[in-house]
Amino acid sequence: MLGTKAATAIGPESWRNSTLKGIKLSNTIVNKSDKSCDVGRSLDPLPHLRDTVSQLSNDEIHRYTREVRAVVAKLRESLLETNEEIKSLTRGREAIEKALEHTRKDIRLNKDSQEVRMSRPPREKGHDGADDLLNAEKAHLINCKKALEAQLRSVQQQLLVLDAARKRLFGVLQERSRVLDLLNHSLSSITNVNSAMSNMSSSGMRRSKSVQDGRYSRMNYSNLPDPLGPFTPEADQALADADDARARSAYLRRELREAIDRTDKLQKAAHKSVNDGLTQKLSETVTLKQHLGVSFGENRHGMHRAQRWYDATDKARSYTLENKLLMNIIKGPVASSDLSTRERLDRPMVKVFQRHPGTQLPEAQEIIRGGDGLLQSLTATSRNIGLLRLTQLKLRNDIKSKSAAAGIDGSIIRMRRSKSNHRWTLGEAF
Repeated sequence: MLGTKAATAIGPESWRNSTLKGIKLSNTIVNKSDKSCDVGRSLDPLPHLRDTVSQLSNDEIHRYTREVRAVVAKLRESLLETNEEIKSLTRGREAIEKALEHTRKDIRLNKDSQEVRMSRPPREKGHDGADDLLNAEKAHLINCKKALEAQLRSVQQQLLVLDAARKRLFGVLQERSRVLDLLNHSLSSITNVNSAMSNMSSSGMRRSKSVQDGRYSRMNYSNLPDPLGPFTPEADQALADADDARARSAYLRRELREAIDRTDKLQKAAHKSVNDGLTQKLSETVTLKQHLGVSFGENRHGMHRAQRWYDATDKARSYTLENKLLMNIIKGPVASSDLSTRERLDRPMVKVFQRHPGTQLPEAQEIIRGGDGLLQSLTATSRNIGLLRLTQLKLRNDIKSKSAAAGIDGSIIRMRRSKSNHRWTLGEAF
C-alpha cells in the first residue's frame, strides 16, 4: 500500500496542481503567441512600410494634382473665352457708340437744316412736304437714338457682369493653382486626352479598357462638385456664371449687329428721303421761278403796250382840245393863235351857214363828248398801268423770294451731302 502511494504521488496535491497550471498556462500562451505570429505574418506591415506609405501618398497627391490641373485647365480655358468675349463685346460697344455718334450728328444736321430753312423769305415760309420729311426724319432719328442708348446701357451692364465673372474665375484659378507648383501647366496633355484616345483607337493601337479608363479617370475631374475635392462648388459656380455671361453676351452682340444694321438702313432711307424731297422742292421752286420770269416779261410787255396806248390817247385828246371854242370852255394846252382856220369853230364857212336861224352844228358837243371819252380811256389806261406796275412789283418780289428759297434749299442739300459721311466733329455736347 505504501509502494502504491509512492508510485502515484509523493508531493502534495496542491504543489502538483500548481505546477500543472503553470504548464497549461505556458502551453496556452505559446499557442496564442504562435497564432499572433501567424496573424502578424499576414497583417503586420513589412519593413519597407515607410517607402510604401510614401509611394501611396505620392500617388494620391499625383492623382489629386492631375485632377486639379484638369480643373485649372477648364478654368483657364473659360477665362480665355471670357476675355475674348469681353474683347468682342467691347468692339460691339465701340460700334454702337459710333452708330450713336452718327445718329446724334444726323439729328444735329436735321436741326441745322430746319434752322436754315427758317431763314427763307416770308413768302416761302409756308409749311411744305420738305418740312414734313424733316420732322419725320427727326422722329425716326430720336427713336433710333433712344434704342441705341438702351442697347449701350445693356452692353455696359453686360461688360460689368463679364468682368465680375472673369475676376471670379481668376480668383478660383489662383486658388486651385496653389497645388500645381510641381506640375507642368501645359494644356496639351489635358485638353487633348479624348482626341488622343480616339486617334489611338483609329490607328489600330488596342489597349485594354482598364488602362484607358484608368488614364481617363486620372486625366479628368469628376462632374460632381466636392468641397474637399479638386472640383469645388465654387469652381462649378464660377464656370456656370461665366458660361451664362458669355451666352448672354453672344446674344447681345447679335442684337447689337441687328440694331446697328437696322439703324443704319433707317438713317440712310430717311436721309435719302429728305434729300429727294428737298431736291424736288428746289426743282419746283426753280420751275415756278422760270414761270414767274416769263410772266414778268409778259407783264412788262403789256405795261409798255398800255403806256403806248396811253400816250396815243393823250395825244388824240390834245388834238381834240386844240380848238378855240373848247379852249374857252376847257383850258387846253395850246394857244388859240396856234390853230389853223380850218380847225376853228367860227371859220368862214360856219359863219355863212349860221346866218340863217336854226342852223346849230353838233360839232362842239361831239368834240366835247369825244374828249370826255378819251379822258375816260386815259383814266382806265392809267389805272391798268398802275395795276400792271403793282403786279410787276409783286412778280419781282416773288422772283426774289423764289431765288432766295432756291438758294437756301440748295445750300441745305449741299450741306447734307457734304456731311453725310459723318466725318465732322459734333462740337458741343449733344
